[in-house]
Amino acid sequence: MNALFIIVAAILLLGPLIAIHEFGHYIVARKLGVKVLVYSIGFGPTLLKWTSKKSGIQYQLSALPLGGYVKMLDEREGDVSEEDLPKAFNRQHPWKRIAIVAAGPLINLVFAVLLFWILFLPSQEQLNTKVGKVIPGTPAATVQMKSGDLITAVDGTPVSTWEKLNFALVDRVGETGTIEIQAERQGQIRTFNLPVQNFLKDQSQSTLDVLGFTPYRPHIPAVISKLSEDGAAIRQGMKNGDKIIAINGVKMNDWFDVVQVVQASPEKLLKIDVLRNSQLVQLEVMPQGKRDSMGNVTGMLGVQNNPGKVIIPDEYKQMIQYSPAEAGIKAVEKTGQISSMILNSIVKMVRGLIGLENLSGPITIAKVAGQSAEMGWQTFISFMALMSVSLGILNLLPIPMLDGGHLVYYFVELLRGKPVSEQIQLVGLKIGMVLLGSMMLLALFNDFMRL
Repeated sequence: MNALFIIVAAILLLGPLIAIHEFGHYIVARKLGVKVLVYSIGFGPTLLKWTSKKSGIQYQLSALPLGGYVKMLDEREGDVSEEDLPKAFNRQHPWKRIAIVAAGPLINLVFAVLLFWILFLPSQEQLNTKVGKVIPGTPAATVQMKSGDLITAVDGTPVSTWEKLNFALVDRVGETGTIEIQAERQGQIRTFNLPVQNFLKDQSQSTLDVLGFTPYRPHIPAVISKLSEDGAAIRQGMKNGDKIIAINGVKMNDWFDVVQVVQASPEKLLKIDVLRNSQLVQLEVMPQGKRDSMGNVTGMLGVQNNPGKVIIPDEYKQMIQYSPAEAGIKAVEKTGQISSMILNSIVKMVRGLIGLENLSGPITIAKVAGQSAEMGWQTFISFMALMSVSLGILNLLPIPMLDGGHLVYYFVELLRGKPVSEQIQLVGLKIGMVLLGSMMLLALFNDFMRL
């Protein structure tokens, strides 16, 4: 994946989200009689602009696609003619200003619902929530969860797919206590209380790996079918057809066991026993470290496995099919779940339950956009929907400079009967600039550290 592909994917991701956000402000302002002067996608030097002869509005594209703005007629920003005073933003009733400002974030949430609705429409064959494996020495093992248990609820929330199950678990990130898992075993519902401490504060592991139960995985023999020319394995004498028997004396039951050990061992010397032509060969190999888009380093041997046709037993499969109306309801529910998860994460970050290293900036977003585009249109659309929810929720936070900060001022004006003083707004502006500037610098720092 080259840099140009990442840049194009980021523009295709962020461009529509910014355009839709600003369109929300733009269209509501026009409908409510406010005069719009400029509708801009992007900041910085103007690349392209044109002016509508009918409305006099200047539309433009700017060089930096990290935001946009809608400039409206306002006495605080310049002289306004007598005849245009009724069209000035600052002359509008607070409810009108609230509607104009809130329209941007809200249209992002509506757009996310539309994208999720599109994703829910096709029928999909998925794994059901039946446990495929319980990892020894984990919380799931300590409470005697077993392979074949069908998980039905997490902390009282019903779950029918692994995605819903993960969403329910993410709400507990950073917490210490117990997570209640309900599962059906031989027709009976059992309750398991899994102990956790600072759950997933180290986000290098998945929720399921930490708890110790995983979905069904087909048995794939740990046989190497292809070696990368520049990988660690080929340099240390590994060959096509080698079957990995054990790593550091621990038996490898299948390919998934090998992947789990190797990924957890970047730049660590591993003693690998392989079966080659019916003879046991002992090798010492150090997996190379590879950093993903979130900065997590995983081990890579430079080997591949070709499992052929994989057959999943019917007992582990389910067909998901929604009508258009049902897909719409599911889309609204998912947008609400993600919104709640984002707000919950922000609160936990402020409380210190989640580390600030999890903040991401434009570089990480661009890399993930590129990766999702490589994986197919559905993955890309799903990431766009997630970013649309994030953009909507973050803009509604009560921070000066953001839409949410302006909404606070207008609601206060409704209660007081007069506007918040310009002096207070100026102080709020400075506070907002410091907060947002600090967050952006931290996010960029995290981005560069992940590189």
